[in-house]
Amino acid sequence: MPVNKEHIYEPGIYFITFTNYKWLPLFKITNAYDLVYNWFDALKPMGHSVLGYVIMPNHVHALIGFVETKKSINTIIGNGKRFIAYDIVDRLQKADDTEMLKILADGVSPSDKRRGKLHELYEPSFDIKLCRTYKFVKQKLDYMHTNPVSKKWRLVDNFTDYMHSSAGFYEEGRQGIYEVVHVNDWIYEHWKHISGKEEMA
Repeated sequence: MPVNKEHIYEPGIYFITFTNYKWLPLFKITNAYDLVYNWFDALKPMGHSVLGYVIMPNHVHALIGFVETKKSINTIIGNGKRFIAYDIVDRLQKADDTEMLKILADGVSPSDKRRGKLHELYEPSFDIKLCRTYKFVKQKLDYMHTNPVSKKWRLVDNFTDYMHSSAGFYEEGRQGIYEVVHVNDWIYEHWKHISGKEEMA
């Protein structure tokens, strides 16, 4: 869903994906996993909760419980992506990775260049889906957690061993690098405020 099509304020559990420009492995190249964790931390003071995640070399999947907010969810995600992008560029500059910086600079559209944008860090839209049923939530958790062992990646032998994921928590009860809130706990706490609550039963 392109970010400029619809602004979402409705509380609930959302499955979110954003991808690096041209699927470049920028998170791996710059070891930028911590930048995503920093964004997760920034959500907490607003009352939002990270329920699940996987940070792949070139994209992020996250399941986030959003409470009612005056700032649209699209804007919250967009701001997070922007701050992550600034720091990735900074790391590339410090590493003197001129080749990658040129690729990212060449990816900026003429209209964005006129607005002062210097580098394109992401594909032009991110995916955001409201999870209206528990079955859909479970499907998305399973999908993101098994991403590291998909045929394309094979980053680990067992998906619960992938560092930058909440798979170990859901499968074995051990928190990973980033501590998440269990989906069931979030639904119980926010039951009367979320949409589609009958379907979540």
